[in-house]
Amino acid sequence: MIGRLNHVAIAVPDLAAAAALYRDTLGARVGAPRDEPDHGVTVIFIDLPNTRIELLAPLGKDSPIAGFLEKSPAGGIHHVCYEVEDILAARDRLKAAGARVLGSGEPKTGAHGKPVLFLHPKDFNGCLVELEQV
Repeated sequence: MIGRLNHVAIAVPDLAAAAALYRDTLGARVGAPRDEPDHGVTVIFIDLPNTRIELLAPLGKDSPIAGFLEKSPAGGIHHVCYEVEDILAARDRLKAAGARVLGSGEPKTGAHGKPVLFLHPKDFNGCLVELEQV
């Protein structure tokens, strides 16, 4: 059901510093910051030959990333994103298997302009999973 790894998301307390680290120290191609108000984050994507890294910073005080950074002030891996061909079919199959879909269970538009859903980390070995329809 799942396809390739789309990205690994890392929550960071300082988006500019994290982008500079990837660009200047690791030599990666770093995109421009983009606000994603529906998700309460500002994101920067780092393109790698085989996947992407998504740097996440809080956008507003109610951001889920703000809560994550309160628990882990230095930041850390927030979620992994896998591609699926049909997000509704994937959702229905996962729910039938007992997995919990976060939020309303209806896909939202993600940072790539495609439908996304998040799966409860307690159902996936402590890892928050994002599914993105491709």
